[in-house]
Amino acid sequence: MQGSTLAAAALDGGSDVDSSKLMLGFETSDDAAVYRMNDDIATLLTVDFFTPIVDDPYDFGRITAANALSDIYAMGGRPLTAMNLVAFPSCMGPEVVGEVLRGGAEKVAEAGALIVGGHTIDDSEPKYGMSVMGTVHPDKVLYNRGARPGDALVLTKPLGTGIWGTALKRDLYDDKHPQARAAIEMMATLNRQAAEALQSIDVAAEHIHACTDITGFGLAGHLHEMMLASGTAAAVELDALPLLEGTWELSANKIRPGKTSEIIDWAQGFMKFANLSDEELKSTWQGIVCDPQTSGGLLLSMSEEVASDYLALCPTAVKVGTVTGNTPGRICFQ
Repeated sequence: MQGSTLAAAALDGGSDVDSSKLMLGFETSDDAAVYRMNDDIATLLTVDFFTPIVDDPYDFGRITAANALSDIYAMGGRPLTAMNLVAFPSCMGPEVVGEVLRGGAEKVAEAGALIVGGHTIDDSEPKYGMSVMGTVHPDKVLYNRGARPGDALVLTKPLGTGIWGTALKRDLYDDKHPQARAAIEMMATLNRQAAEALQSIDVAAEHIHACTDITGFGLAGHLHEMMLASGTAAAVELDALPLLEGTWELSANKIRPGKTSEIIDWAQGFMKFANLSDEELKSTWQGIVCDPQTSGGLLLSMSEEVASDYLALCPTAVKVGTVTGNTPGRICFQ
C-alpha cells in the first residue's frame, strides 16, 4: 500500500538507534516510542497532524487533539504534556487559528495534560497536530503485539468516521445534522475512559495482551498489523461491529474517502468474507472495515476471563471477534 510504503521508506532512512533505555522505537509500527527513565517510569512519545477534516475550526482542533492523545492511551499510558504543530496560511486570520487552538487546548485539559509550547509556520494548506508526551510503568506498557489464540477482540468506539467525514466534505450533510454531529462528537471523544477502565482491572497486566487504536488504515489494516506482529489470526463477527448511525447506508452508496480503495486493494491479501456471496453486500462491508478512521477507538486483545469485566467498566466497548491460531495476519469476517 502506498501510504505504508512511504512511511516505511521514511523510517528506514533514519539511523539505527541502539540504547538500553529505548524500550520501543519505530521498528514495530506501534503507536508511540517508549523510553525507560527508571524502574518505575517510562516516557511515551508520539506526534500526529493532518489537514482539516471538518469545516468548523473549533471542532477541527478538538478532533486533532483527541487523535494525537489517543496514541498515549493505546500504549497504556497517561498524557502529561502536548506541543502544538500549526501550519496555516497567514491570510486565514488569527481568529480561525485561535479557534483551532482553543479546541485543541480544551481536549488536552480534559485529558489532564498541559500544552507547553509548539511551533507555527505559514503554509498554503492548513494543518494542525500535536506532539504528545506521557508516562507509563515500564511493566505495564501495551504493545500492538502479544495477542493469543482464544483472546477476545474488543473495540471501544463505533466505526464510520472516515465515511462521515467524506459525506461532510461533499456537502451531503451539514455539521448540524444529528447523525453528522454524532460522528463529529465521536471523533472528539477521548479514549481516556477506555484506557482508565483497563487500569481498574487488577489483573490487567496478565490478561491484556495487545492494544492499538484504529486510525488511518481502518479496522482491517490495524487488526492485520496486530495479528501479524502476534503470529496469530482473527475471526470477526460483522454483526457485532458497532457503527455510527447512517454509516451502512453511506457505504452502500459508495460514500468513502479516496484512501479506502487503496486499503481494500492492500487488504485483499489477508482478509476474507465468509458466507457473503452477494457482491454488493460484500462491497458495503469492505468500505466499512477498510474505512480510515480519525480518532478511532482502542482495539484490544484480552483473555475471555476479563473481557466481561472490561465491557462492564467501559460501556462503549464491544466484543467483535476472537483471536485464532491460523495464518498470521489473516482476518476472517463472518
